[in-house]
Amino acid sequence: MKCTTKQSVYDQIAYDVASKIAVGEIKENERFSGRSLMGSHYGVSPETIRRSMRLLADEGILEVKDNSGSVVISRTKAVEFVSRSQNVRNLVALKAKLETLVANRDELNVKINAAMAEIMDMEERFQDSNRFKPIEFVIEKGCLAENKTIGTLAFRQKTGATIIAIRHGGAILLSPGPEYLLETADVIIVACKVEDIAKILPLVGKG
Repeated sequence: MKCTTKQSVYDQIAYDVASKIAVGEIKENERFSGRSLMGSHYGVSPETIRRSMRLLADEGILEVKDNSGSVVISRTKAVEFVSRSQNVRNLVALKAKLETLVANRDELNVKINAAMAEIMDMEERFQDSNRFKPIEFVIEKGCLAENKTIGTLAFRQKTGATIIAIRHGGAILLSPGPEYLLETADVIIVACKVEDIAKILPLVGKG
């Protein structure tokens, strides 16, 4: 979206001159020249001054006389012009504010899209991190699990993981029940998430 957010120089000069007429600094029937305006503080070209005077003349505020300057003919219309111009200035300011807000929104959207892309990339690269994986643990001598049944140990309740098999010597027991007695050197094969490992290790190791 593109808004016009800047008034022309001759519009600004016309507004300033009309304001002076409105407050009585320049009086009705007073004659002044564009050259005298240029000699004050505007610092613009003669053509810009002429355009400003022509605008005020079109508004019925001045009468421009060739080679003899301009004459103020209506303070009332100057007041009306200043009032309308102020509304325009307010609109211009609002449009400028809107442009800034839109620019900030667009910048924020770029950052949001970049963050979303980064999240999606990380989720894709680490999508297996939170899935259940079979991990082996050895029952160490002196650990909390030694010589306890799976049920007594409350393994599932304490860790959130499931023992899917136990390797005892050369034998493998699938889906052991809660009555199975865990012994030193048993290898338990557990389906768990990565974060569950921290709960399992204190049970099967010496700590």
